[in-house]
This record gives sequence, structure tokens and C-alpha cells, in this order.
Amino acid sequence: MIPRFSAWGLTGMPEVKPGDDLVALIAAAVAAQAAEDTEAGLRDGDIVVVTSKIVSKAEGRQVPAHEREKAIADDTVRVVAERVHPGGVTKIVETRQGLIMAAAGIDMSNVPEGVALRLPADPDASARALCAGLRARLGVAIGIIVTDTVGRPWRVGQTDLAIGAAGLQLTEDLRGANDANGRPLHVTMAVVADEIAGAADLVKGKTSGIPVAVVRGLGRLVLDSEGPGARSLVRVGDDDMFRFGSAEAYRLGYEAAMAETKSRNKQKQD
Repeated sequence: MIPRFSAWGLTGMPEVKPGDDLVALIAAAVAAQAAEDTEAGLRDGDIVVVTSKIVSKAEGRQVPAHEREKAIADDTVRVVAERVHPGGVTKIVETRQGLIMAAAGIDMSNVPEGVALRLPADPDASARALCAGLRARLGVAIGIIVTDTVGRPWRVGQTDLAIGAAGLQLTEDLRGANDANGRPLHVTMAVVADEIAGAADLVKGKTSGIPVAVVRGLGRLVLDSEGPGARSLVRVGDDDMFRFGSAEAYRLGYEAAMAETKSRNKQKQD
């Protein structure tokens, strides 16, 4: 059997407003699309990929554009790196959701004029609600991924990754298995949730007005349970080898060295 999967955008979604029922909107769009193409109806094992933007809109996460800087500060746990440039200051920060993003993920694209949009407060909780709601309404065992667009160190441009997930196995852990040549694999863990998020963005896009995609053919990843949630994918503590940007690392190193020097001088005086 030839390995394959397919992905398509879910058309017909209206502009989402605060308080809208995303389960109802997605279910209606699925029904309308299936009426035109029976293959487009949701099946067991399908994965529904939802851009976080419509989740944030439905959850009322909009703020006035002039309050964007305050919202960034409110949603920031720590500054990872910042750079001053002619257009202002770009800050890469850790958000309250555990994500590392520019401007705490607060965006002003694909929103009304004068509005900025914060990330969902708890993307995994949002994914669980969508998963449970669509499973109950449509009677199919599906997985949900909530995505957002991020830049990556050492790579130009941006890609989508999973910031929330439910009903889905997020990784394929190959540690302990052998490669095609029989050599043991020691560190290989494929983050399939992020791979699916990136693939789905190819059919959603940023300018097409299609915020939801369906991925079919990866039913082996769909779980009966809620699953671990995308927050489990975040490296924390000593596992994060790139916790700070270079300027911040230099500053912390300098401060540590000065503190050590001060301590030694005090010991000599004593």
C-alpha cells in the first residue's frame, strides 16, 4: 500500500465574531461542502486544523490596536530577545501559553481596522472543546489542531505549528527503533502535529479567507482520549538550550560575573 494523505481547505466559513459557536460554524461548512462533494464530509480518522485567529475571534480576544503594546506586556512571561531597528523594537518573548513568539503572537492581520488579536488564552482547552463538540455533533472520531504562524531560529520566513491539540497523538517517538539500515535511533522524535499544521497551511493560506482545513489519511494518529495537548511539546528548563537571545545571554553572563567578583572582593575584605 502506498503511503499517502490528502488535505483540503474548508470553504464557506463566515467572518467569525465574538461569541460565535465555532462548532456550529465548522459543522455547517462541512455539511455545505459535502453537499457538493461527498468525499469532503468528515470521516473517522480525519484531522481538522483550525487557525487560532478564528478561535481568538470567537473567544473575544480582540483589543484596540492602540493597546497592543500593553497587551504584549500583559501576555509576556519573559523577553527572550529584542532588537531595535528603524521601524521600532522587535521582541521575541515567552507567552503565558508557553510559546516563544514575536510580539507575544498578538497580530493585526486579517482583523478589522484598529483591532489587534491576542492568542487564545488556553489553546489546548479550545481544541478540546472543538474536538468534543464536533465529535458529538457529527458522530465521527476526529482530531483537532489549533495553529499559529511563527518564525524559526536560523530559518527565514514563517510556518504554521500546533499551539493547541486534542484527540491526537502529537509525536511519533522512534527512539529505540532501527533506521532503514538497521542502525539504532537514539534521538529521533517526529513532531507530527507541527508537520500536519504546516501541510494544512498550504491549503488554508494567509490571504484566501479559508481558516480551516481537513487532513485525511493519518487516522493512526487519532486517539479515543483527549491526548496530551500541544503544551506538552514545549521545551522547558534545562531542556531549552536556547533560552535567551545573544544580547540577553551576554547581559546575564556579565551580571553573573560582576556578582561573583563582588562576592570575592567582599570575602577578601572580611
